[in-house]
Amino acid sequence: MLGDRWIYDREPTERFPDYTRGNAGEVLADPVSPIGWTFCCEPGMVRGCVDGFEQMGVFDALEYNTEWPEAFGLFGGYFYNSLTQARLFGIRSGAGWETIDNTFFDTDSQEIPPYEAADWHDSPRHAQKLETTIGWCLATPNVPEIDRNKVEVKALRDSRPDLSTLTDAQLLARARTMQRYLRATFSQVVWASLGSSIGNGILPALITDDPSAITKLITGIGDVDSADIAGRIFALSRQVNADAELAAAFDAGLEDVLTRVASMGSDSARAFTAAVDDFMYTHGSRGPNEYDPYSWSYESRPLLLARAIDKVRGASDSHDPVAALAASAAERQRLIEHYTAVFADNPEAAGMFGAAVNSLAVFMQARERCKSNHIRVVGEVRQCFLELGQRAVDAGHLSHVRQVFMLLADELDEWLVDPAAFSTRLTEREADYLSLYELEPPYIVKGAAPPLSQWRRTADAVSVGDVLNGVAGSPGVVTGTARVLHSLDDADKLEPGDILIAESTDPSWTPLFLAAGGVITNIGAIGTHAVIVSRELGIPCVPSIADATLRIPDGATVTLDGNVGTVTIDAIN
Repeated sequence: MLGDRWIYDREPTERFPDYTRGNAGEVLADPVSPIGWTFCCEPGMVRGCVDGFEQMGVFDALEYNTEWPEAFGLFGGYFYNSLTQARLFGIRSGAGWETIDNTFFDTDSQEIPPYEAADWHDSPRHAQKLETTIGWCLATPNVPEIDRNKVEVKALRDSRPDLSTLTDAQLLARARTMQRYLRATFSQVVWASLGSSIGNGILPALITDDPSAITKLITGIGDVDSADIAGRIFALSRQVNADAELAAAFDAGLEDVLTRVASMGSDSARAFTAAVDDFMYTHGSRGPNEYDPYSWSYESRPLLLARAIDKVRGASDSHDPVAALAASAAERQRLIEHYTAVFADNPEAAGMFGAAVNSLAVFMQARERCKSNHIRVVGEVRQCFLELGQRAVDAGHLSHVRQVFMLLADELDEWLVDPAAFSTRLTEREADYLSLYELEPPYIVKGAAPPLSQWRRTADAVSVGDVLNGVAGSPGVVTGTARVLHSLDDADKLEPGDILIAESTDPSWTPLFLAAGGVITNIGAIGTHAVIVSRELGIPCVPSIADATLRIPDGATVTLDGNVGTVTIDAIN
């Protein structure tokens, strides 16, 4: 029975006492599964974060706890960013902890704990190395290491054997081989996140006449991996709409539509299936809450792709993401030329503006590519465990295939020897795990997480006229009907022009952006998925509206202002 602490929760330490859900939900929005945390996150993301920060000069590895590095937190099964770690980056980089708070957290609507100084926080040695790193981030025209990582992780997919031919021990060994790639790819995520934050920190100090110009300058950059998902799905939807046979197949039902189309003999069906196969090979590892292998991906549940294509079928041709990108890119270039002229008589400002714009172009692309690289490795882990899970279901040891993800990493060898001994344990653990979804994780953990029995389950509703403050993410103003989507299973509620409201989004949500008039998320900042894709597609987005999915009623009329980061409640139906 679920107690006041989840079985693999971590405890804040004296050196790293403060944690936040700010910018965390985009990575792991749901409670992290046992395999997700103990097999993937701790040896991969956590250790990779330490590696990345040490390489950049933010910390020495020994400044963390050696057994359980405090790079991230886990409380109630929910993933948290270390607020202490983020602030120390600000201090050691010279930006100051206040800048970090203002950049990454919504200080107007969230109670952020005060910074408490300690002797070890200031470090001239780290400051000097960080200065060099930041200078490189502002000047480099590309990040070739990230593209090399892309080649390496693609090779993992290219070399995947027929998993059904492997023994159980070989499947587990292959999954364990992926752990070092999880660590390496996430260290690059850290680098790219740093690079993208630098330009975002510079522009507000330079551009004070038009706040919306800042978001427009990081719009229309192009070559964003997650936006490529939208482009491909849009193209697939156009193939369906253009062919009566394909359209009839989708209209007949989505459950096995991709299989049915693949069995057709027409040229259009073959072309469509080839495009689907190419999508699956390139983006099959992506999906909802994709950092956790417990979650379904396009590859492991093709119905996700079928639903996405079907949803986008209703969007008009004017929603073509290629056209939206071109328009945003033209506006971005206009602003670059405008502010270059404005700063022409101020060489220092002109230099900083040029460096910031260059850094944003390089690292916004790099940040999404790093995520794609990391998720592709997670996808290889997922497929190994799904094969193990299916075998256990066939043998009567599990009730369904995903129950395999209820194992802890240190139980795997014993489970392979005697899976029957774990059946009751995993059933009970799954029930406790699923109950975590009903809890609302506290935004801040300071010193110690409250017992799970004290976590809230509801939030105060809004009233007509209320103005909710978030972050100016993607520019534009739109009024529409609020559609609260707690998961992609709710996607059918969203009609063209509606305002999509979610806790957070990941690339699997991207097709819905093609239909939405605007996007609101509970958590996130200007570098999160919802904002990046909204900018690329040219629709307004306001992230970090606290408890939006709980407070804003489904069907309400709202006005979203992505220029200033507000949501106004116009009517409640």
